Amino acid sequence: MNAAVESPVTLHRPAKPAPAQTDRWSVAAVQDLLDLPFPELLHRAQTVHREHHDPTHMELATLLSIKTGGCPEDCGYCPQSVHHETGVAASKMMTAEDVREAVLGAKAAGASRFCMGAAWRAPNDRDLEKVEELVRVVKDEGLEACCTLGMLTGDQAQRLKGAGLDYYNHNLDTAPELYGNVISTRDYQDRLDTLGHVREAGISVCSGGIVGMGESRAGRAGLIAQLANLAPYPESVPINHLVKVPGTPLADEPALDPLEFVRTVAVARITMPKAKVRLSAGRRQMHESTQALCFLAGANSIFYGDKLLVTGNADVEADQDLLQRMGMHTTRAHA
Repeated sequence: MNAAVESPVTLHRPAKPAPAQTDRWSVAAVQDLLDLPFPELLHRAQTVHREHHDPTHMELATLLSIKTGGCPEDCGYCPQSVHHETGVAASKMMTAEDVREAVLGAKAAGASRFCMGAAWRAPNDRDLEKVEELVRVVKDEGLEACCTLGMLTGDQAQRLKGAGLDYYNHNLDTAPELYGNVISTRDYQDRLDTLGHVREAGISVCSGGIVGMGESRAGRAGLIAQLANLAPYPESVPINHLVKVPGTPLADEPALDPLEFVRTVAVARITMPKAKVRLSAGRRQMHESTQALCFLAGANSIFYGDKLLVTGNADVEADQDLLQRMGMHTTRAHA
């Protein structure tokens, strides 16, 4: 995929927007932040971070793929798509017993949130019934429960809320005008509709995007503006670095300057001051000094464990060592 040509960004409204926020972020204003001298940007981000969060606290979350591969979507970054030859085989959904074992392991390692992902375009009613059971397994062990299952209807969101789901993840991925370069099997409004259903059901929203997919700084500004202008903005904002998996259309994208990733984290913190900003996919490829800069820029949550769905993640011991050397602390889940 060629680097995207910069063009004006059109913001899409959610299907059923909440009352207007006092301040809306224009794409130009977000890009002005991204363009700041790096020391000034980090200072502003750290100042905002300290106003709303303990700068020494890190949330630990674990992500488990409960149903891998065979997804009919054609997301250009994803090795689980049936459209890409990546060697990822389709699997059946995990049993409640297997998930409970994974939850207990995550809890013992210090995680406080447990996220479950399934490679679906959208769950059917039979699948959702099984997921409801898995949500209850997570809640029984005292962890926050999060799911990412694809698109949801309003009724499905209500069912997940009834099962005890705390968070639902559905990323916007990129700026609206770049979305068609990455995915063709759904459109941006589908994403926004699902987020609207989740919000209406009373489930906290987890939504972010992926950087390093060939977008320009203007493209990253468009993504952050779209997220920040959701009303309200997401409670949890995962910032993913593209993991270039052989066989996917984005496997040969040029490497992103690590400081551009840090800038994106910093601007997410400034524009969404109360959100958890999470370092997600791509941490295994990221030097620990870059991660440390991201923490200074306002990232206060990480995915913790050896795998993110089907791609590698920084290992637990390395994470514990880095956090200890930085003098940071975490909060364990309670049964």
